[in-house]
Amino acid sequence: MADRPGSEPELEPEPGPGPGPGPLRGLEESLADLAESGRRHAVPPAPERIRARGEQRLRRRRAALASGGALLAAAVALGGLSLVRAARDPEPPAVLPTAAASPFVPPTPAPGAEYAEELAYVYDAVARGDTVRVTVEPLRTGPGGATPTGEVHTLTLPRGTPVEARRLSGGNPADMRLDELLDRLAAGRKWAFAIDYDGEGRVHSLREAYWLGD
Repeated sequence: MADRPGSEPELEPEPGPGPGPGPLRGLEESLADLAESGRRHAVPPAPERIRARGEQRLRRRRAALASGGALLAAAVALGGLSLVRAARDPEPPAVLPTAAASPFVPPTPAPGAEYAEELAYVYDAVARGDTVRVTVEPLRTGPGGATPTGEVHTLTLPRGTPVEARRLSGGNPADMRLDELLDRLAAGRKWAFAIDYDGEGRVHSLREAYWLGD
């Protein structure tokens, strides 16, 4: 605008200093840093890194499959070996327990005979209630006399079993009961008897075999 004559020119105001760094300026910088950080994290990984991770996962999966296949093959092999061994080596048959047979078999009477005779030493008499258990050692007769056969068995007889005694009764023949001779038969000496068995294997009587001597 042209100056009017006789008037002073108008002075335009000088621009003052801009607004200083106040709280708004710090908030803007913080928001800018946050946006930059978000952009960095939002950037997808490079293709090389994606490919490397995929190959690593694939290798791990293959290794796991190979390990599982080896374990399965080992288990199948062990199972087949067990079946082969079972087929080759069958279990032994179960042995059923059987009652032990008595080594002593009572003699049987000969045809037409009433009793069978066993010649034996009798000793170690033990009374048990209504019975007497005695140890019997069979004898074998020969030219040199009677000798033990090497076998021993026991008999459990009624206390009233008849006994034909001679030396046991003091040298005189006498008919006695078995329980009357307990003290003599339990004294440790062996006395020779002829034991009579009936057809059912039961002892009918004992006859002192005094003729054999001591």
